[in-house]
Amino acid sequence: MDIKKFILDMVFPIYCISCHQEGVWFCDKCFQKLIFKTEQTCPICKKIIVPNGEICFDCKYQNNIDGILVSSFYRKKKEKTMVAKLIHYYKYRFISSIGQILGKVLEKSILNSTLPLPEIIIPVPLHPRRLRWRGFNQSAILAHYLGENLTPGFSIPVYSDILARNRYTQPQMEIKDKQKRVINAQNAFSLNPKENSKIKGKTIFLVDDIATTGSTLFECARVLKEGGAKKVYGVVLARQ
Repeated sequence: MDIKKFILDMVFPIYCISCHQEGVWFCDKCFQKLIFKTEQTCPICKKIIVPNGEICFDCKYQNNIDGILVSSFYRKKKEKTMVAKLIHYYKYRFISSIGQILGKVLEKSILNSTLPLPEIIIPVPLHPRRLRWRGFNQSAILAHYLGENLTPGFSIPVYSDILARNRYTQPQMEIKDKQKRVINAQNAFSLNPKENSKIKGKTIFLVDDIATTGSTLFECARVLKEGGAKKVYGVVLARQ
């Protein structure tokens, strides 16, 4: 018996955050009840229905990203969804193991789409200061889950050191003004010059938990495209 796990379970018992079943953070039965997005819209204008969250024709030349696939909903009828609750436990109660559950959400959404499989997967990086505070990069855990599970039988390379966050930025969810969110993300990322050969001519999945205006993903895609990436698709759990 793992004594440490036994003690932790006694002091901090684990219950499904939906139905309170003991022993798991989110049970299989509740997972089956999650609502997935079946209709995607252009991530730029947010008006045109498009397959896989790809850029519509009118917005095609306005951005470097090729699309943003959104797995589920953050709010439904103004109420926060179970996915939103899972994300909150994951990011702000620091329960890193919930990343495996949320990774399954992304996996299911991708497999239900017709997006081309990526050649590499890159998580949106955290600033070292925020990484120290949280203790883990939530996007990296999601990315590694996809790398190991998206294509059974072989793994997709996950590179966490290709993109770097140059400066500490305010969380996008805390900024209400759209233009300020854009400014907040501008020039916040750079490419590791020693690693950029890995992205040349590649199709990339750029993984994050939540997109707000999309400014963070747009800025990361710009840096990756300037470094030679062929296609960059954002993959997120929800969009506020």
